[in-house]
Amino acid sequence: MTDRIEVAADELRPLLEEFIVWAREHAPGSDPDLVGPAALWHRLSASDDVGRWRRADLRTVLLDRMPKVVEDPDDAADGMIGAVRAYLTFLSDTDKLAKRSDSLDDLLDELDDLEDDFVEAMEELIDDTDEDVHEETGDLGDFEPFADELADLPTIRLRPDGELAAAARAVPLIAKARDLAVWVGVAREVGEENLLSDSEVEEALAIVGLPRPQTEGSLAGAVPQLWNIWNLAVDLEFLEPDGDDTVSVDGDTAEWPFDDDEDVLDAWMLGLHSIDYGDPELEDEDLTMALGGLSRGLLVRLLLGGGSRGLAELRDELAESAADIDELGADAWAAARDHYGDPLAPVLDWLVGYGMLTVTGDEVALTPLGTEGVVHLVDDSDIELDARPAIDAMTALELLAFSAELPEDEADAEFAAWMELREPGEAARELLEAAAEDDTDALIRVQAASVVGTLGEDAIPAWQAALKEPSLRPYAATHLTQLEVEGAPEPTQDDTHWLILDMWTISAGLGRAEFVSSLRDIGPDLLNNLLEVIWKIPHAHVEELLDLISQVHPDKHVAKAAKRALFKARSAS
Repeated sequence: MTDRIEVAADELRPLLEEFIVWAREHAPGSDPDLVGPAALWHRLSASDDVGRWRRADLRTVLLDRMPKVVEDPDDAADGMIGAVRAYLTFLSDTDKLAKRSDSLDDLLDELDDLEDDFVEAMEELIDDTDEDVHEETGDLGDFEPFADELADLPTIRLRPDGELAAAARAVPLIAKARDLAVWVGVAREVGEENLLSDSEVEEALAIVGLPRPQTEGSLAGAVPQLWNIWNLAVDLEFLEPDGDDTVSVDGDTAEWPFDDDEDVLDAWMLGLHSIDYGDPELEDEDLTMALGGLSRGLLVRLLLGGGSRGLAELRDELAESAADIDELGADAWAAARDHYGDPLAPVLDWLVGYGMLTVTGDEVALTPLGTEGVVHLVDDSDIELDARPAIDAMTALELLAFSAELPEDEADAEFAAWMELREPGEAARELLEAAAEDDTDALIRVQAASVVGTLGEDAIPAWQAALKEPSLRPYAATHLTQLEVEGAPEPTQDDTHWLILDMWTISAGLGRAEFVSSLRDIGPDLLNNLLEVIWKIPHAHVEELLDLISQVHPDKHVAKAAKRALFKARSAS
């Protein structure tokens, strides 16, 4: 059966790659990953022609086969019917739906008819944990068991984008994927059983620097590393299907490494999930599945270990985990050891090649790029993790934004560490310039003014420069006056009103109760007086604040005064 699966998977691969590209534009809400199992079992159990679909096939695949083989019934219940609907539409739109198939309308009608039964079958699997084999196997890369440990980690510091982009430009595997895609060129024909002929495989191996294996059978079936690089090129969007049986290089591929840091990091992130290509590939599919997620399992343990671990210790821990998780785990580990010499060899090769690890003697460590990647993967898993920019690379705006989300003592420690690296005057200038970047962000503005206000006379030049910024002038005039700076402008009534509007904006962001409480602290008489004049202030939030006061203030007279002020503000604008 394993051989049949491999042959069918090879036959489907070009078609599914083309569908993924098609779906980005024509069915962005569908999950192409859910199509693969349905298409594979259609080919294995319903039709020897991947393009021939009949109504009965859908019932066979979705109701008979999927409950027995589906990996995640929850995901399947949510999206498999929609994904298959998109796939059938793709086959029809691209003339790949064979003539002996039922019409697209009939097929879609059948999907509608069996959808409830399919969802019910998936829900039964979800409820029946004893029948859910994949709850017990194949999750060496599951981060969920480590959620508590990850949440308890001390703050993880991430390097700035410029440094990460420089590291990404030097990633060997991306360069190999680029070279392979450029060699593929435009409109290269690919085969149905094997994408490339043996002679083309030899050329491709030379292009990416892989040795030619000794094999008596087809060369294409003996070069999994080459196909991993091919798949990486697809992940990176360097290589895309462009016809029924042709693939082409993307026009920008030869420009890698790109000049723009953001473009470089976007590309690297596109290929991040290629880490799974490092998992051992064994002749027995069940043994291969038993070690699924090995690369992720190694990465999460490195993160929990502070970024580095002894290789021997990691190897023993992962071997034990494989045996605990899957009844075939110990056998799979032994088979991988026989095949590779070390079950971690392909994992380390791929992760080093993708710029995420370094291996020195018996020590394996995450690179800054690797730490960024693992943090991204943990975040994708919706697991809590405290990750922030490195203090020495943190901009003033990043500092202000992060600190706004922290408890006061943590925020104070963050500011203190950041300012230790700067002269007080320079720190004041950077903070106020950051606060001036967005005049709608009152919280950032108040935070910056509060911190700079602690720097005393060292901050005078920064305050004087801030007088030119309308959103900061009220703070600058107030602090310069307090410092008794000669020639400093006295704060005006408009300045005071601006400060009030900033405070209201912040309290409104905390919730209705906090906002109403801050208004009550003022008292209705003083609040009415404010409403008579505060509408004139050109504050970014004045209209929405007046509207909010009119809706939430319990005093009807104040609410009416706020409505009048809102009308005047809107008329003036």
